[in-house]
Amino acid sequence: MASTEPLTKLEKVVTDVGFLGDGALRYVTPFVFALSGAWLFHVLDLPLPWLIGPIAACLAAALMGFKMRAIAPVNAAMRTILGVAVGATFTPAILSLMVDMWVTLLLIPVMICCVAAVGVPYFQKLWGYDFATSYYSAMPGGLQDMLVFGEEAGGNPRTLSLIHATRILVIVTALPFLLQSFWSADLSTPPGAPLTSIAPGQLTVMLICAALGWYLANLVGLFGASILGPMIFAGAAAVTEVLIVRPPAEAIWAAQFFIGMTVGVKYSGITLDEVRHDLAAGLGYCVVLLLITFVFVEIVYIAGLAPGREALLAFAPGGQAEMAVLALIVGADMAFVIAHHVFRIIVIIIGAPLFARFFGASRCD
Repeated sequence: MASTEPLTKLEKVVTDVGFLGDGALRYVTPFVFALSGAWLFHVLDLPLPWLIGPIAACLAAALMGFKMRAIAPVNAAMRTILGVAVGATFTPAILSLMVDMWVTLLLIPVMICCVAAVGVPYFQKLWGYDFATSYYSAMPGGLQDMLVFGEEAGGNPRTLSLIHATRILVIVTALPFLLQSFWSADLSTPPGAPLTSIAPGQLTVMLICAALGWYLANLVGLFGASILGPMIFAGAAAVTEVLIVRPPAEAIWAAQFFIGMTVGVKYSGITLDEVRHDLAAGLGYCVVLLLITFVFVEIVYIAGLAPGREALLAFAPGGQAEMAVLALIVGADMAFVIAHHVFRIIVIIIGAPLFARFFGASRCD
């Protein structure tokens, strides 16, 4: 069924001449803008063109009034590629080092408490949001999880969506420049070997890990199933040396493209009032989050618990998929980075509803 939302003038021209129907246009538009953004970032030699280019272009399209939708199954399928890529790095040698992570892992709940202590008053007192919206806007968890919990607690789902999309956009955009400036990271390095150089048998193992891991993780209700399920299966295959290579560069670039496009599409339908209020609140909060992140990264680095690059990627409050992409490209310690992000999401998913109720959030009747 066609959407009843008004079309922009440019959208109406395309629809009227019969190229696409109203509904289909909303799925095609983000592809066109995302490809244009990736091409422009590539031409200008900007970092991560397949990730940041689509984000920037789809955000621009949303601000121009284009209505966009993402194809959820395709986006989830692209995330399975990252799950396999991360799992393929879990060699026995790397797994043996994970026992040394407990100190930095314990800092994750401390950081989350600091974020809540600063973030809730920031949204509630400075921007006038209700408690539920303020609390779940402050929590740097998965976007979908925070939307579900926040809406159940009586928060504003549109505000939550825009603030969390802004958090991911800013963190993902800022980190490449920080990695280049402080660690001279080479973000142009291909994230994997060419497709033609990987044996068909290895590609088959990857496909099995992706499909079976995703299916079973969904079946048991595992959060982040499209990434964590394939990661677990690929990790088991890597430890037993059944899987000895990462997914091809072309597949990881495709995953970056769809992840970037999905972040940009979250802004579809944004209004001028939302730009002035919700987007501004989200941008200001990103500064707060980055300052808190830098404090914990400095603590980890000065204490000699981890190199600065790994500490930044592990504690940065971005999306799990986006941080996995950055860690893959710069050659960071994947086990360290992913372990901290998985633990962060677990702590927030389990703790957020409990703390929200403790601090007085109530569900709408």
